[in-house]
Amino acid sequence: MAETILINGGAGFIGSNLVHRRHRNHPNDRIIVLDKLTYAAGPNQIEGLDRMELVVGDIQNPELASHLLLENYKTAKVFHLAEESHVGRSITGPAGLIQTNMVGNFSLEAVRQAWAWQQDCRFLHNSTYEIYASLGETGYLSESPPYATNSPYSASQVSRYHLVRAYHQTHGLNTVTNGTNNHGQRQHPENLIPMAKGEPSPMHVDGMNVREWHYEKDHCAALETVMIKGLASETYCVGSDNDQINLAPVVMLCDLVDLFLKRPRGTSRKGTTFVQDRADHDRQYAIDAAEIRNEVGWKPQNSFYENLERNVAS
Repeated sequence: MAETILINGGAGFIGSNLVHRRHRNHPNDRIIVLDKLTYAAGPNQIEGLDRMELVVGDIQNPELASHLLLENYKTAKVFHLAEESHVGRSITGPAGLIQTNMVGNFSLEAVRQAWAWQQDCRFLHNSTYEIYASLGETGYLSESPPYATNSPYSASQVSRYHLVRAYHQTHGLNTVTNGTNNHGQRQHPENLIPMAKGEPSPMHVDGMNVREWHYEKDHCAALETVMIKGLASETYCVGSDNDQINLAPVVMLCDLVDLFLKRPRGTSRKGTTFVQDRADHDRQYAIDAAEIRNEVGWKPQNSFYENLERNVAS
């Protein structure tokens, strides 16, 4: 059945990949993208697609949000991906990030007012596992561990999460949240894996921080599956069963770049440098993804190494 969907932040990394996936797999849908077009987003990410309308604007504008949800649009589903997500930038200049992530999330009020007359609408909030406490040497994160924020970015994300949950509890808004670390096409080069593609690659301290790496195509599939099958007000940790020290994908990418460019293996590794750690850098994350697998039937489709190969070739 044809739908009109709104993707906030649809010209950014995950948003643009979701736009392309939705356009490809749902040929009758009308896709509305609301994006401020900051440094990490651009209209070139989604240009040339029919049935897609880009609205350049700020999610902090309630009148604009109401216009997109009502009037000529009658939007039934919102993928809320608009955020500022770079941890380093949140430490050196948090003001814009706090404004976008915390105040911008109040677009929920426009959603509540627009959807007061119908029950089959849904708001999906894409979050991050950095709202949780960093792990010790062992263990896995699940959907309800203690929250412990060590950067302005993660603090802003906890605020977003609680506001989304509150609008379900108070107003009955049909909401759901999820999140993880991602890499893939259309990602801004300031992030670790695309940075390693372009070499040289600066690593914090020793490169031994552990993260759960996830390909954007699998993550976008998770977004769509959770939007359809996720229980209201639930949180789903999207995991790939592939927690790696940060140095591992950088080394793999360097070797793949050498292979792709037909030069001696190890050439790209020489560009890797070790720099001073950032403040309160979380040491380890790994996800127990049992709930999203068992409850909504989603699991990643490709191996980590195959995804890195696709990333280099893209």
